[in-house]
Amino acid sequence: MLKWWKSKNKKKIFCFRQKQENNIEYGDKLKFVNFDYARKLTAVNAINLASIAWAPQAPKNVKIGGIVEPAVKFSWDKVKGAKGYKIYWRDTTSPTWDHFKYVENISEFTLEGIVVDNYFFGIAAIGENGHESIVSFPTGIIKK
Repeated sequence: MLKWWKSKNKKKIFCFRQKQENNIEYGDKLKFVNFDYARKLTAVNAINLASIAWAPQAPKNVKIGGIVEPAVKFSWDKVKGAKGYKIYWRDTTSPTWDHFKYVENISEFTLEGIVVDNYFFGIAAIGENGHESIVSFPTGIIKK
């Protein structure tokens, strides 16, 4: 059920999912908020947003190649303000980037000994200040 209720300072606050069953209250109520946790979570979010804001833009025109080869080729447009790039890869079943190779002053690279079909790939730009852009997935193909 959706409800309006008034806070102590008489402001209307919208609250979601409120109900009571067997004298047990359920829902999004102010009295159930852990403000210490919410404060810490807000600080972590602010830090991460600042890090992304200070980073260079994500690489554009990321392309991938290497079909039927034991190597994966990448190309991308250079990013203004980028000191280098991280080429990330992970197993197709992994939720995290498990491997990376750092490179500088290039916009093409070949990862030897890695089969393109076994991994997901992405490239991030690294700024002079060490901050890292979000990861760009390949959107194009490098033909032989």
